[in-house]
Amino acid sequence: MNPQESDTKQSPAPSKAWRGWQENLTLIAIALCLALLIRTFIAEPRYIPSESMVPTLYEGDRLVVEKVSYNFQQPTTGDIVVFQPPAELQRRGYPKDQAFIKRVIGTPGEIISVKGGKVYLNGQPLPEDYIAEPPSQPFPPVKVPEGQFFVMGDNRNNSNDSRYWGFLPKENIIGRAVFRFWPPDRVGII
Repeated sequence: MNPQESDTKQSPAPSKAWRGWQENLTLIAIALCLALLIRTFIAEPRYIPSESMVPTLYEGDRLVVEKVSYNFQQPTTGDIVVFQPPAELQRRGYPKDQAFIKRVIGTPGEIISVKGGKVYLNGQPLPEDYIAEPPSQPFPPVKVPEGQFFVMGDNRNNSNDSRYWGFLPKENIIGRAVFRFWPPDRVGII
């Protein structure tokens, strides 16, 4: 065999089947990267582990939590937020990666109190057609500090919320619950 001939020979082209596998693997890798980016920065699914938000959300409900809007605006009264436990809850043994879900009741500068089975926002009763029952324990007036929020569960008498552990720092908020996708008979915007 002539040495020049061996240099000009090319390796055989990949088989059609191997090219198909390469394309599929590339598509899978792209899909996984997109899913990771979306979950990290845009939206993620969450599971409701307790009854603290009944009757709005039930244990076992699954939601989509939107993570973008609070980069451009503050949470407002009535928003349902998912958050990492604040320092006080972590001191009580809750892991940092355990997410909580509650409704924003007070924003920075507002005064919150509970008396006579009603929640008061800046001295006015807060209309709450979404609660399971009126709160049974009074709570003295508190002013929400800058950069923090006062949150409560809709199941007022069965909720571990700001009345017991204090204010929620903005940096602990993961996002806003926007859509329930499970169970099928309750699918819809929250």
